[in-house]
Amino acid sequence: MLDILMSDKHAIVLLKKDHECVLKLFEDFKKAESKVEKESIITQALEELKMHAVVEEEIFYPTVRKQVGAEMMNEADEEHHVAKVLIAELEQKNGGGDHRFAKFTLLAENIKHHIKEEENMLMPKAQETKVDFEALGAMILARKDAMMKNGIPVDAEHKLVAGSRGVIDSPAAAAKKKKPAIRKMAVREGDETRA
Repeated sequence: MLDILMSDKHAIVLLKKDHECVLKLFEDFKKAESKVEKESIITQALEELKMHAVVEEEIFYPTVRKQVGAEMMNEADEEHHVAKVLIAELEQKNGGGDHRFAKFTLLAENIKHHIKEEENMLMPKAQETKVDFEALGAMILARKDAMMKNGIPVDAEHKLVAGSRGVIDSPAAAAKKKKPAIRKMAVREGDETRA
C-alpha cells in the first residue's frame, strides 16, 4: 500500500526495480535455449547484481542498520558475501566449466531468497524509520551513475577468488577428475576374485 505513495526516486522503489530486473533475467535464463543466450544473460545479471550490492552496502544498509536491527542486517551482509563469491567464481576465466550454468542457477536461488527477505522483512521495517528515502534514492542514483562511468569497484570476494587461482572452485574441478564409484567397486571386486 505504501509503495503506491512512493516516487520513482524513493530508495526502496529503486532497490525493488533492481530486484525486478534480476528476477526477470533469472526467468529469461531458464527459458533460454542457446549457450550464447545463457552466457549473455549471465553477464548482464552479474553486472546488475554487483552494482546493486554496492549501493545497498555503501548507502542503504548503513542508513537503516541501527533501526532494522543487527540480526537481520548481519544475515543480509552474509547473503551478499555468499552471492559475491559465486559472482566472482562465475567471472573467472575458467568460469566453473560445465558447472557454470549450475552455479548461476544456485546464485539465482540464493538471490531470490535474499530478495524475498529484503522485501518482506527488511524494507518494511526500514520504511518505519524517519529516513529521507528520497535523498537516499538520489544518493543511490548518483552512485550508480558513477559506477556506469568509472566501473564497479573490485570487492573482497573477487580478490579472494582471484588469489585462489581456482582452488576455491575445486569441488567443481575435482568432480570432473573423479572416476565413477561404481567402476571402482567393480574393479575391486574383480581384483578379489583373481586373488
